[in-house]
Amino acid sequence: MSIFRELTEGLPRQAPGSPETTLRALGLVRGLPARPRILDVGCGPGAQTIELARATGGRIVAVDVRQRFLDELTERARAAGVIPQVTTINTSMFDMDFADASFDLIWSEGAIYIAGFAAGLGAWRRFLKPGGWIAVSELTWLAPDPPAEAVAFWARSYPGMGSIERNCQIVAEAGYVDAGRFVFPVQDWHNYYGPGEMRVAELRKKYAGDREVLATLDEADREYDLFRAYHGAYGYVFYVMRKPGA
Repeated sequence: MSIFRELTEGLPRQAPGSPETTLRALGLVRGLPARPRILDVGCGPGAQTIELARATGGRIVAVDVRQRFLDELTERARAAGVIPQVTTINTSMFDMDFADASFDLIWSEGAIYIAGFAAGLGAWRRFLKPGGWIAVSELTWLAPDPPAEAVAFWARSYPGMGSIERNCQIVAEAGYVDAGRFVFPVQDWHNYYGPGEMRVAELRKKYAGDREVLATLDEADREYDLFRAYHGAYGYVFYVMRKPGA
C-alpha cells in the first residue's frame, strides 16, 4: 500500500466537513422533488452521502475511484438503514457517462478540485435536469493578501485555488444561477485534521527509518500547522447554484 493510501484510508473524512455543514448547504437548495435523484461525485467514505440520504429520502449514485472508500460507504449506509437508497460506482469523475439531464442534484464535498472548479462545473452541468441544483465545496482564498507562506504552500499543492469573487464569476460563466455560499467553520477542519494527525503519528513509528516516507509525513504536518497559523486566510467554501429551467 502506498503511503498516501495509508495516510487516508480508514479515516472518517477525506476533507473538512460535518453533518451540520452538509445540511446547511442542503438548506440552500429549494424545490427538490419528494425523492430526488442525486449524484455524489468523489464521495470518499460517504459521510455526506448518508446525511443526504436521510435528509432527502432520495436515491443517490455515489462515485469514487477508490473501492475501499465505496466499501466503507456501503457499510455506513447499511448501518444507517439507507442502503436501498445508495448505489456506488467505481469510476473517475472524468469518465462519468450518465445520461444528460438525469439528476435533480449534484453534490461534491472536497473533490471538485481534482477536475478544477471551472472544469468540473462545466462538465457536470449536462447531467443536471433543467432547474436542477449543484452544491460543491472548494478550497478558497478568503483574504485579499494572504501570507506568503500560505501562498507558497498552496501554489504547490493547489495552484488553481481562487478567491470567492473569482469563483462566483466562474459560477456565472458556467451558466448557473448563484443561490448562495458560506465558509466552513474551523471545527470542520478539526474533524478532518484531528484523525489525520493521529494517523501521521502512527505512521512515524511504523516508518521511523524510512526517510522518504518521513518526508511525506513532514509535509502533512506542515499542512496542519499552516492552517492553525493562517486559517483566516483560506478555507473551504460551499457554493450552491442552480441550472436555469427550460
